[in-house]
Amino acid sequence: MKPAKTYTVIDLDEKNKELYFICLEDGSPDMKETGDHKARWYNTLKNKGLGVKIAVDKTGTAVGMIQYVPIEYSTARGENCHFINCIWIPRARSRARNFRHMGMGKALLQKAEQDAKKRGSRGMVAWGMSMPFFIKASWYKKQGYLPVDKQGIMVLLWKPFKQDIAPPKWIKQKKTPQAGKHPGKITVTVFISGSCPVQNFHCERAKRAAAELGDRVVVEIINSLDKNNIAEWGITDAVYVEDKCICAGPPQSYKTIKSKIAKALKQLEIKRG
Repeated sequence: MKPAKTYTVIDLDEKNKELYFICLEDGSPDMKETGDHKARWYNTLKNKGLGVKIAVDKTGTAVGMIQYVPIEYSTARGENCHFINCIWIPRARSRARNFRHMGMGKALLQKAEQDAKKRGSRGMVAWGMSMPFFIKASWYKKQGYLPVDKQGIMVLLWKPFKQDIAPPKWIKQKKTPQAGKHPGKITVTVFISGSCPVQNFHCERAKRAAAELGDRVVVEIINSLDKNNIAEWGITDAVYVEDKCICAGPPQSYKTIKSKIAKALKQLEIKRG
C-alpha cells in the first residue's frame, strides 16, 4: 500500500528560494560554504528558460525539487529541448518525515514536462547513472525516457515531445587545463556554473585551500554558465590541479581538496630539486 500523498507541486516561490539555493539541505553544514553561486546562476537564467518546480508539505515548506534549463546551458546538444539538471528529495535529517518513496519524483517530473511543453520545448532530456547511486538511469526509463548516449557511467536519456527531431548527444570534453602554465607554480582551475551546491562548495574549498598554501598556487575560474566556455571545454563543474581533475562528482571535504593541491605542490618542489 502506497503512503498517503502529503505534498503539492508548485512553482518556486519566495518563501522557499533560499532553501532552494542549497537544494533543500538546510541540515547540512557543507551548505554554509556554497557562496552565492546558486543565486547568481538562478538570477542569470530565470528569464532565459529556467524552470523550477518544488514539492511542498502542509506547511508550505519545500521537501522536493526539480530544475531544468534550455539544453544549450548544459553539456548536451539537442534541438530546442530542456535539460534536467537534477531531481532532488532530501533524506529525513532536519525534518520529521522522509518524503522519498511517495511518488514525488514522478510528480515533479510530470509537472516539469508539462511546463517545458508550454514553453515550446520539443523534448525533455535527462541524465542518470548506470550504477546504483544518485539518480539511476533505470528510473528515468520507467518514466518513458530512452537512453541515447553514454559517457562513463553517466547515461543521457530523453523523452521527445515531437517525433521529427534528432536525439541529443553528450558534448564530449574537448580539452583539459594546461599543465605547467605558470612555471614554478601550481595552477588550480575551477569550472563553475553555479547550478549545484556540491560543486559550489568544491569551488569555495579549492579557493580557500589555494590561498592557505601561498602564492605558488594560482587559481583560475572559468564560468561554465557561459555557452562559449561549455562549447570550448565540454566541462561544466570540476576542479583541476594542473591537468588532473580532482573534483567532478561526489562531495569532497576541504581537507581532501587541500591535500591534493598540497601534494601537487610538493611534487613540483621535488622536481625543482
